[in-house]
Amino acid sequence: MAASMELSLNNLPSDPLLLMLSFLDFRDLISCSFVSRRLNELSGHNPLWKGLCLKHWLLTESDKIQKVQTWKELFREFYTDLGRYIDHYGTLKKAWDDLKRYLDQQCPRMIASLKEGAKEEELDGIEAQICCKLSNDYRCSYRIHNGQKLVVPGLMGSMALSNHYRSEDLLDIETAAGGFQQRKGMRQCLPLTFCFHTGLSQYMALEGTEGRSRSEIFYHCPDQMAQDPSAIDMFITGSSFTEWFTSYVHNVVTGEYPIIRDQIFRYVHDKQCVATTGDITVSVSTSFLPELSSVHPPHFFFTYRIRIEMAKDALPENACQLDSRYWKITNANGNVEEVRGPGVVGEFPVMTPGKVHEYASCTTFSTTSEYMEGHYTFHRLKNKEEIFDVCIPRFHMVCPPFRESIVRSQGLARDVSSASFNEDNSSDTDDHNEGELRGINMAAPGGRCPRHI
Repeated sequence: MAASMELSLNNLPSDPLLLMLSFLDFRDLISCSFVSRRLNELSGHNPLWKGLCLKHWLLTESDKIQKVQTWKELFREFYTDLGRYIDHYGTLKKAWDDLKRYLDQQCPRMIASLKEGAKEEELDGIEAQICCKLSNDYRCSYRIHNGQKLVVPGLMGSMALSNHYRSEDLLDIETAAGGFQQRKGMRQCLPLTFCFHTGLSQYMALEGTEGRSRSEIFYHCPDQMAQDPSAIDMFITGSSFTEWFTSYVHNVVTGEYPIIRDQIFRYVHDKQCVATTGDITVSVSTSFLPELSSVHPPHFFFTYRIRIEMAKDALPENACQLDSRYWKITNANGNVEEVRGPGVVGEFPVMTPGKVHEYASCTTFSTTSEYMEGHYTFHRLKNKEEIFDVCIPRFHMVCPPFRESIVRSQGLARDVSSASFNEDNSSDTDDHNEGELRGINMAAPGGRCPRHI
């Protein structure tokens, strides 16, 4: 009877062992290298580290050739410099690469405004200056690009109406530190963006204080009904820097945010907001303007952009002209308003085969959501007696989540403890039981704000 062979790593073929090692994270792979001489040799296998370099550092074969190093050496070099960001670097580097690749084709002058990445000691110096720690994902992004030069248009999107313009720059770390807030109501908040025209900024909370969550990103909105200047409401735009930045990049590179006149416009288009009547198609996109909105009093400002297009293969005799518009507007309380008027924003566009007419208008309302629908009335150029309606698809406008100031919340708690609740006499307290964070479809009472439609 043959003696049974003792099973050991030295007797196992390399291929299945390498396959098993390929499923390990780099930390476990390094640990394996200390188990035995055989695993030490196998854990240094170049293809294993090639996959890890691609996963964590997005390195390619050309990077390796340029560096003249093994994949393991290349991984070690990047880890020595950026190891603290290994959980964020791949995601943020891909977002930056995708954004630059897209902008290089669509509006290349924005690429020229980007700054080189900050050094580690520069970020450490900023933390010492403001006496507050920066989040690792924020630091990681700024190691890749230190924001942009203060130019117009800004990298973080624009919005334009007839008498209003906003364009947000992504601030470099030095400028951001200069705007670091320590005043009551905005303590330990760092500006991420800035608009020259409106003074608007998006802020990131570096600590969880004054009712904010750490790393939360928001537009600040003074409570106009409070006498305390530290009463600051917030429109929430992100729960972390990574979520905020990558979601914005996704909207840009997928075309969700259109490029108009070499600028990124932050209109949101619902693919279902399209309606075709005969040869004419109408589509709608919307955008919330925080700088013209407030939580107290409830005043939510939206702009919408409408595209009217006549099919290229339409018959020439189907050419027509827009005469009037009709809107049916329904707010979150179910109240309905109907509006009729001549033309659109003072124009009476003529539609011919292949022609596109776009215009922007705005509306304000006092509930957190609302939808609009309606139709345009046209007449044929060939026969003015031939009149027909073109459907405008229903489109929704929903206020982003917002958080009330802790000053108001504390004041409300005192009021409730000392007085009975009277729903009919208060428009500010009927939904406070929902907590500080207000979200979608939480309607505030009151009448409709004026609008321009």
